[in-house]
Amino acid sequence: MKKKRNTVFDCSIIDISKVHTISGNITVVENDKNIPFAVKRIYYLYDVPGGELRGGHAHYELEQFIVAASGSFDVIINDGTNRKRVSLNRPNLALHVVPGLWRELDNFSSGSICLVLASHIYEESDYIRDYNSFLDFAKR
Repeated sequence: MKKKRNTVFDCSIIDISKVHTISGNITVVENDKNIPFAVKRIYYLYDVPGGELRGGHAHYELEQFIVAASGSFDVIINDGTNRKRVSLNRPNLALHVVPGLWRELDNFSSGSICLVLASHIYEESDYIRDYNSFLDFAKR
């Protein structure tokens, strides 16, 4: 049986909620509670120069929660047929990116921080870094 390919429509914005107190806000992310996978790796992007593009790859298996911890940026997801641009600018909202999609990040505001929670540790073999190879993969 052929496995269903993910599309950009399988990605969604998830409100990971915030607790507001007089001394500020807190947002909590807990494995298998408000995130649909166990987090195996966390990294963040910052000091991205204006006009720079980040990402530019797809993953065979890895899922991600992408959060604008500070500032704003756009995530462009692509399934080989459809493209979708999502603007992130609130630290209590995460974009859930499913496997098998090309992703690029751009339009970083000054001082922005992109927080990424990933379902797998870094494995080079999980990356598709060439766009034409991705398009071949997406056609299968």
